[in-house]
Amino acid sequence: MSLDSLPATMRAIGISKYGDLDAIEQLELPTPKPKSNELLVKVEYGGVNWIDSAFRSGNVPAVFLGGPPPKALGAEAAGTIVTLPTDESLLSSEDYKARGFHVGGRVTIWCPGTFSEYVSAPWTNAALIPDDISTRDAAAGMMQGFTALTLISEAYNVQQGDHVLVHTVAGGMGLCLAQLIAARGATVIGTTSTPEKAVIAKAHGATHVILYKQEDVAKRVLELTDGKGVDAIFDAVGKDTFEGDLKMIKKRGTIVGFGSISGPIPPFDLRRFMEKNVKFTYTTATIYCEDPKEALTWFNEVWRLVANGTLKMRIHEYPFTAEGVKASQEDMASRKSVGKLLIKVA
Repeated sequence: MSLDSLPATMRAIGISKYGDLDAIEQLELPTPKPKSNELLVKVEYGGVNWIDSAFRSGNVPAVFLGGPPPKALGAEAAGTIVTLPTDESLLSSEDYKARGFHVGGRVTIWCPGTFSEYVSAPWTNAALIPDDISTRDAAAGMMQGFTALTLISEAYNVQQGDHVLVHTVAGGMGLCLAQLIAARGATVIGTTSTPEKAVIAKAHGATHVILYKQEDVAKRVLELTDGKGVDAIFDAVGKDTFEGDLKMIKKRGTIVGFGSISGPIPPFDLRRFMEKNVKFTYTTATIYCEDPKEALTWFNEVWRLVANGTLKMRIHEYPFTAEGVKASQEDMASRKSVGKLLIKVA
């Protein structure tokens, strides 16, 4: 398919102004015209993330949304390649050829505006989906699987016999972390809000699940670890859990922050870590995409873990409508959701 044969405009779900859930609407936007280093992809699934709400409310700089509204929401997707990059020097490079991109090939892709019929992004922001993995599973698995894998390998390298706490364990990231940590022979302790979510978390690798609305999390973790605390904490919550983390972490343990669902951690004196010689890091997975060779190694490992069943995806779909995107954000914010949320675009 050539660019000339594409429609001039496309359907998208996004915002024409910043605001609350009511700001989400159906839009008619120009079909992207990819740059010389970009793929054009026909989107099948868009992945829902916490950052979608921040984009919608204006709490993230417009540059990360691809510019000010009107803009489509969404930051990751999976679909089919429509056109390839046109830069001849790029097309002949070994790093590009190693990706195996071809028209009609299926890819996962991350960039602003993925709740759209078409999206364009640099080739470095895409991973070719193997034949033995469905587009749906790929859409659910790549970004969160990639993030989870880098967290448990680089931020804290989880080892057999470790005790590891995951805040919170029943969301898409939490379930990925629980499965990958358990696969390394470590004990997963998770937090979640309801007994129903606890059952799901245990089915995905968590040994112990603490209901944070009903139990004293720090007290329970110390009971489960004979008073020693956990070797590592993976925390996407932020402000509401930080003080408890300091009580539950083992001497010389590691706290890994990778989100701030409850808000950012308030300023504090770094000498508080001295009591237990605690290590603290706040991470993003995007740094592991900067080198194309390194990125491909991580992508291939995620696909291997999905294909062999180590990483199983629990998915909930929403329709490609303003109401569907609103519902996805509302369910995530209210903690109703479990697993990975997808918008079924095509």
